[in-house]
Amino acid sequence: MSNNPTDPGHGDSPAAWTAVIVMLIGFAIGTAAFSMSLVWLVWAGVGVMVVGALLGWILAKAGYGVKGPKYTPKPGAH
Repeated sequence: MSNNPTDPGHGDSPAAWTAVIVMLIGFAIGTAAFSMSLVWLVWAGVGVMVVGALLGWILAKAGYGVKGPKYTPKPGAH
């Protein structure tokens, strides 16, 4: 984490990791479904991606974001 107070961080937090992992799963579902011409499953993948974004936002608001009170950076992380 940077000592600069205006630096928003790089997203190395539980909220960011959760959002990215869920959104990657949604993207993988949508990509596989697209190649199989399963339109309903493509939209399900899009839905999973939206859920991932909302989950990341909710976790950040709950304090698990980079500057949240429940987040503790790893030792040696910058």
